[in-house]
Amino acid sequence: MTIDASPDRAVRAAIAARFERLPLCRWHVTVRLIVGAVTFFEAFDQLLIAYALPGLRQEWDLSTSAATLLLTVGSIGMLVGALLSGRLADRIGRVKVIALCVAVSSVANLALSVATSPDAFMALRFVQGLAIGGEVPVAATFIAEITRSHQRGRFVLLYELVFPAGLTVGALVAAWVVPILGWRWMYALAALPGLLCILVQRKVPESPRWLADHGRADEAAEVMAGIETEVERITGKPLPPVPEALPVAAPGEAASGLRGLFTGRYRRRTLVIGVLWFTGYFVNYGITSWLPTIYQNRYDLSLSDALLYSTVTSCAGLLGCLVAALTVDRLGRRKVITGCLGGAAVMLVALAAVGAGTPVQVLVWTSLAAVFFFGSNICLYLYTPELFPTRMRALGSSMGGAMNRLGVILGPIVVGVVYAGGNVSTVFVMLGAVALVGSVVAAVGAEETAGRRLEEVSP
Repeated sequence: MTIDASPDRAVRAAIAARFERLPLCRWHVTVRLIVGAVTFFEAFDQLLIAYALPGLRQEWDLSTSAATLLLTVGSIGMLVGALLSGRLADRIGRVKVIALCVAVSSVANLALSVATSPDAFMALRFVQGLAIGGEVPVAATFIAEITRSHQRGRFVLLYELVFPAGLTVGALVAAWVVPILGWRWMYALAALPGLLCILVQRKVPESPRWLADHGRADEAAEVMAGIETEVERITGKPLPPVPEALPVAAPGEAASGLRGLFTGRYRRRTLVIGVLWFTGYFVNYGITSWLPTIYQNRYDLSLSDALLYSTVTSCAGLLGCLVAALTVDRLGRRKVITGCLGGAAVMLVALAAVGAGTPVQVLVWTSLAAVFFFGSNICLYLYTPELFPTRMRALGSSMGGAMNRLGVILGPIVVGVVYAGGNVSTVFVMLGAVALVGSVVAAVGAEETAGRRLEEVSP
């Protein structure tokens, strides 16, 4: 095995090579399930506002602008949380940040369930957003760092399915609970998963890649050895030989932090991934945040029917995520993201062309579009951590998460402005155009990473 002369570089290269020989087994699945449970409930929390909004508008007599503010303040918190969490996770570790975020989110949900005014609700939504925006990109970074290159896309995306699954379950539960018990019970239920922060701290080891990158060589070797021992125990077989280690950059040889994201090869990657996150989530939340309200106000559906129709669209999106997970290693990241954003554009423009005259037309075409934009968006959770080295992987992922949140913020605002004009077809033309921009950027600027080691893609 060829390694670099520097002891620190040798440890980092060896850790990466040792992960390559680990067969996927129950250890990977267990860690994926624990971290996935956290991400599941963060997704559950994120969508609650869309289903609580009709009740909030009635209880507090909110105007359209006030309702839009309630939708977006949480997204502003997510944007700030994404920016802060990446730098924090690159400094203190992935697992500590994940546990902290789920604890804060739980406390915020409990407080939201007893909020007595729009101002208090908005403040708490911002705090909740900090936690949700902080946890998701760091969790994606961690899962990428414990996975070998062979079939990494399938493994990571099957984990990432917990996020749209959380959105879907949140929609299903909200569609049942909100009309019967009211929106406060939804937030009270969402506080219960806070106990997961204890499980994460006790059962999930820190990323050996991160430990080695921070000069904690002995600890990294100890954690890696523990993982290897557990994998051998589970599989009942000795591990294969360690493959050749790839060279890694030594501290001081390469830029890191925010400067590193806009230096050399990483500048283009940062810009491209930012556009993809923004356009994908602009479309996603531009649609899903307003669908219940559009169904109720535009087509005179009852609250329960409006929530049910919106839930069907979320379920269709989950199907798109599954298809993406099963095809992303074979087709490659670039083709899947390009094709999915292009497909979403076609579906949305087709909806505008038929006139969006009935709620059933909106249901069918937005559900077809959701298959595509959910599929592209879930791929970004896999693709983004692959594009950056360990020294700034969480930060790079969080920058993508920040652009995600910018899209989440602006999407509902722009849709609200366009929808206020009274022509719902114009909304879908605008969203289709944004999806098309993302598809073109992916086709022209995205690099392929399928089947390559993290250290090969991002030295």
